[in-house]
Amino acid sequence: MKATVTHRKIGQVDSVAIAGRLTAAEAPAVRQEILEVLERGDARLVLDLSEMTFCDSSGLSVLISALKAARGSNGNVSLAGLTPSVRALIELTRLQQVFEIFDDAEVAAARMG
Repeated sequence: MKATVTHRKIGQVDSVAIAGRLTAAEAPAVRQEILEVLERGDARLVLDLSEMTFCDSSGLSVLISALKAARGSNGNVSLAGLTPSVRALIELTRLQQVFEIFDDAEVAAARMG
């Protein structure tokens, strides 16, 4: 299943849920959607990964691109709802030292709000 992206607001914070497989094939389109959300909002973004089944290095680059764009606008990106396989990848690449990670999007948004 290819990646699907869903945007919603949690209070004043943007939340983007990425579901399915985030691979090299989907990365450019997903990156563009996330960057558009960041441009329209105030650069505070929660990436809800609770429905992400797989992520490769291209998918990780999408997460990092979002973080760089948000921080460039004095914002931030948090990750929420990591599945065991995605959490293992985040920890293997030590990205838990870069991103704040929360159990769910609502908690992440409350901390950012």
